[in-house]
Amino acid sequence: MNTMPLVRIHAPNDIRIDQAERPEAGAEDVLIRIERCGICGSDLSYAKIGGIPGAVSPFALGHEFSGVVETVGAKVDCVVPGDRVLVNPMWGGNAIGASGVEGAFAPYVVYKNAVKHPEGLLKMPDDMDFDVGALVEPLSVGMHAANQSKIQAGDKVVVFGAGPVGLAAAIAARYRGASQVAVVDLSAARLTVASTLGMETFKADAGSLSGWLQEVHGTVHNNPILGPQPGTDVYIEATGVGSVFQQICETARKGARVTVVGVHFAPVELNMINFLMRELVITSACEYPEEFPQVMEMLSSGKVDVRPLISHHFPLSQFNEAFAQAQRQSEAVKVLVDCQS
Repeated sequence: MNTMPLVRIHAPNDIRIDQAERPEAGAEDVLIRIERCGICGSDLSYAKIGGIPGAVSPFALGHEFSGVVETVGAKVDCVVPGDRVLVNPMWGGNAIGASGVEGAFAPYVVYKNAVKHPEGLLKMPDDMDFDVGALVEPLSVGMHAANQSKIQAGDKVVVFGAGPVGLAAAIAARYRGASQVAVVDLSAARLTVASTLGMETFKADAGSLSGWLQEVHGTVHNNPILGPQPGTDVYIEATGVGSVFQQICETARKGARVTVVGVHFAPVELNMINFLMRELVITSACEYPEEFPQVMEMLSSGKVDVRPLISHHFPLSQFNEAFAQAQRQSEAVKVLVDCQS
């Protein structure tokens, strides 16, 4: 029996590199040789709680990946062996890295139902390497946040949280035409990355956020009770911290748009009087129903450079070290794992 290493969660904070049976493609499936897989913030959360409740245990981890088609089933004609591909892990009922059955921190994974759902397999352009390819999934989460925010040309945007998803949202906002994009975080290292990407930056403990936003985005006076407010049009919350969401709601100008993409594990109290007075438009963003092709178009445009998001590389054989680095979120942005080493 052919076996391979497969990263799985066995219990809270118990991650192991197991030996598992190497998968094979059925008649309608595609076997993919995984080259790169990124560690996601959701992976960190899954580790804390021991996997997703109700999913298979031990829980196979990993969903941000790029690779090469190894073999295809007899009925598959959308790709051929040797094609370099990206995979939408949620398409076609696969739930790679989210069901516990299959995970992409392994040398191989099967994309099922390729005949009925070929759109989940995207061929990589010749000039895209596997590192950038592995960023398409988190970039798609950020693009969905920008889409949900209905960002238009000329909008002034601030993103809270300079992790991969927050920075992806900032990149997407700029690509969609925002005239100014600011990023707020506590980590100096992550803010340096945001600055490298061309964003205005503010360290969250450096003083008055409202005052700083009024400096960079201008001031509006549209309500005598609220007084002067930042001219920011869109606030994107990518921290998952309740107090940050509350700060946004207490800071935003009347009529501002607020999008929550950070995962909040605890209820957040909302001051309804303030909400009414400011007439805030609050929405949320989760996953990426149509954003994979949009991100591919963005990357092919040559208008953005996403490589600064990559902070660390590790081989699969050192996954525990890679995961520990990703947990040091003040130091790391995107940690990539080479699944063939």
